[in-house]
Amino acid sequence: MEQEQVGIKTPEYVSLQFKLAGLGSRATAFLIDSAILMVANLLMYVIAFVILTGEMVLFDTSSISLFLFGIIIIMMFVIYWGYFIAFEFFSGGRTIGKKLIGIRVIQDNGHSLTLLSSFIRNLLRIIDALPGSYLVGIFMIFFHPQHKRVGDLVAGTIVVHERKAQSKKSLSPVEKEISRRGLAKHDLDLGEWALDSLGAKDWKLIKTYGNRLSGLTAHERSALTKQTADILFGKLGMDMSEKEQVELENALLVLYLHMKDEWEYEL
Repeated sequence: MEQEQVGIKTPEYVSLQFKLAGLGSRATAFLIDSAILMVANLLMYVIAFVILTGEMVLFDTSSISLFLFGIIIIMMFVIYWGYFIAFEFFSGGRTIGKKLIGIRVIQDNGHSLTLLSSFIRNLLRIIDALPGSYLVGIFMIFFHPQHKRVGDLVAGTIVVHERKAQSKKSLSPVEKEISRRGLAKHDLDLGEWALDSLGAKDWKLIKTYGNRLSGLTAHERSALTKQTADILFGKLGMDMSEKEQVELENALLVLYLHMKDEWEYEL
C-alpha cells in the first residue's frame, strides 16, 4: 500500500503525481516526533522543578505547588499541538520525524500546507487517538484509499513521499547552467511569504525556461527572459525593469532553485 500513487490536477490545470505515504512510514515518523516531545516535556518538568524548589528529587509531586503543576500541564498541551502545527506550516509540511523519513503533508490540490489546514488536521488528533493508541487513525490510514486519517479528511490534506536523492545522476540543462554560473539561493533575497503567490503553473514555466535557456539564440533568450521575468517577478511584486539581461537570467535561475524545494516532488 505504501507504493500507491495519486494524481492531482491543480487549479492551474497542471497534473501532478505523488507517491502516497502509508501506515508504516507515517507511524515511524510519528514515533520519532513523540520521542522528541517526550524529551522536551521531561526537560521542561526538570527545569521548572529545579528553579522553583532548588531540589533534584524528580517526580516528587508532593513538593510542587498546584499552580506549577497546572502550568506544566498547559505547557505540555501547547508544546504537543504547537510542535506539529508550527513544524508542518513553517517547514513545508514536515515535522522532524517526517523529514527524517522523507514524507510531507500537502493540500489535496498539490499546494503547500496552509496554517488553517495544519491547525485543523492536528487538532483532530484528539479523534484519531480514540479510543487509545491512535486506533481510529490507524484504521483510517490503513483502509482509506489515500491513507487519510480523520484530520486529513476534514483539513483536505494528504501525506506523500518526497523526491529521493539520486546520486551520480546527470544534471538537467537548467542545473548545468546554474552550476556553470555558480548561483545559489542566497543570491536572490525573497520575502518570507513571497513564494506563496506562485503556483504549479509558475513552477512549470520557470522549469521550462531554465531547460531551454542554453539552447536559444541571443534574440530568443532576451525575449523569453523578459517575458518570463515580467510574469513571475510581477506576481512577486518585484521591480526588475532596471536589471541587465544577465542579471535577469541569473535572478530567474535562482528563483528556480527556490521553487524547486517547494514543487519538485517524487513523481
